Order: sequence, then structure tokens, then C-alpha cells
Amino acid sequence: MTTKRDMRIVFMGTPDFAVATLKSLLDHNYNIVGIITAPDKPAGRGRKLRASAVKQFALEHNLNILQPINLKAESFIEELESLKANLQIIVAFRMLPKVVWQMPQYGTFNLHASLLPQYRGAAPIHWAIINGETETGVTTFFIDEKIDTGAIIMSQSTSIGHDTTVGELHDDLMVLGSELVIKTVEQIEADNVSTTVQPKSGDLKTAYKLNRDNCKIDWTERLDTIYNKIRGLNPFPAAWCFLDNDEDEPLTVKLFAVEKKAEYHNLKAGHLLINKDHLEVACKDGYVIIKEIQLPGKRKMDVKSLLNGFKFTETAKLL
Repeated sequence: MTTKRDMRIVFMGTPDFAVATLKSLLDHNYNIVGIITAPDKPAGRGRKLRASAVKQFALEHNLNILQPINLKAESFIEELESLKANLQIIVAFRMLPKVVWQMPQYGTFNLHASLLPQYRGAAPIHWAIINGETETGVTTFFIDEKIDTGAIIMSQSTSIGHDTTVGELHDDLMVLGSELVIKTVEQIEADNVSTTVQPKSGDLKTAYKLNRDNCKIDWTERLDTIYNKIRGLNPFPAAWCFLDNDEDEPLTVKLFAVEKKAEYHNLKAGHLLINKDHLEVACKDGYVIIKEIQLPGKRKMDVKSLLNGFKFTETAKLL
């Protein structure tokens, strides 16, 4: 009978995506000696300090929590060393200094929401959909000096439906990732890990950080390109564009649920077709049918509600 290693785990993570893995580790009775998560941040209209999802979960389960501002600070390094962890698990945290990831005896591994080496970077779930992929997955790998380049331990793939949104894929990968982390820990626990070195070059796609510019819709692009971008940003952070409704300034609107209709037309890009409960936008080779939209200062609403209370001019268009 193989003797299992005695695991002492430090877990590092911040958002909901990481909570599923932390819960799974506890459900499998692993010894979590410390939680490292982001400092509380002001949020909402009152700007009250809000704890991360991981911190909230850790408090509910009486776990030891550290919230360092500086991961290289001597005081934090000493505190981390005092936990005597032999494994560190990272899920949706931030880049670690070498002094931190080299610390534990059995290494530090990260869960990444793509099939590495594809989609290294900050937003792998979004870009897989934006780029029209039909498959993605999750990967565990040992951390090294660069971002998402370390030796792969395990991976698990899943399909992406033609109408899957980033919110739906996020939740699927959150569960798949938590399962893969347990399998990875079991391998490390049994001293039965084999790794695969990632290629340094090739036809690799990058998961760039999302910003205002790369979330804007260009209505002169092809139908599938626009459709994939909107669902790849639905519900967060949301694709956006301008609504020119013959006012002094165009309105910034966010787009959520949409459908697509491939159909030849000779309308200008961004032209709106409107009836009592229907809103279509012309693009290069068809129409995007908007189902949910958000006006400035308003909540997200379905198009029927929008059209009941908002008056479009005859020359209204999306820019």
C-alpha cells in the first residue's frame, strides 16, 4: 500500500471562481493551513469595504486568513513561512514573487481556465468565446517565473455551445476546475506526478486583459464576430457601443443577450430595425437581434420593456 504524504496546504484566490475549489478541498478533508486573498476593497455607492468571495467563505469556515498588500514584504514572507505549508494552490489570484512560489516542498500549482498553452493571460474564458472556439477546458501547472508558462500537470477539456455565454462557461469551468484540482492534489499526495513542458512558441492565442476599448462593438465587422464578442462578454463586463438617437451626445449602451440572423441586406452597419417588441441591428452579413440591453444609469432590461418606455428616432443607429 502506497503511503500518502501529509499535506499542509496554503490556498490563494479571490473571486467566486476560486471558492468552488476551496470548498472542494475542504469537502475532501484536506488540511488548509492558510488562506491568502486580496485586501478588502471599497464597493457600491457607499464605498464600504467589501471582502473577497474567498475571504467570506473562509470566515464562514474559520480558516486562517492573510490579506497582504505586498507579496514581497518581509512580514508577509515570515508569516507565510510560519504556516509550514508543503503545497500552495493558486486559483484566480495574482502573480507571485519567486520567494513565495518556491517556498513549499511540493511546489506551487495554479488552476488556469484554458487548455494551456492556449489562452495564457487574464481573461481565458472570455477570449475562448470571443474567438469562436468550440472547445476549452482547465489546466493545472506548476508556477514558474513567467505567466501561465509552467509545466502542465493535468488538463480537462469541455465543449463550448454555439450560444454559450461567458457566464455559463465560467460556471462550468469553475466546477470542472475544482474537480481537476482534487485530482492534481491526489497525484502530489501519492508522489505520482508527471508533467509536460509547455511549448515556448507556435500558433498560440493570448487571453489579453479586457478593457473598455476591446469590449466595444464594431458594427462593420461580420455577424459571427459581433455575435461571439457579445456572448463572450455577457454578463461581465458586457459589450458596449454608442446609441446615436439624434441627441447632443450619443448614449453608451451595454448589450447582453442577443441572437443572430444571417441574411443579405444593403443597410448601413448599425442601422436599427424596430417594431413594438423587436430590435435588430444591421451588420456586414446579417442582423444581431438584441434581447437584453442597458441604458446609462438604468438596470439591464429586456427589449420589450425598453421599447415600451424609450423613443427611438427614425434615424437612430448604433455606432
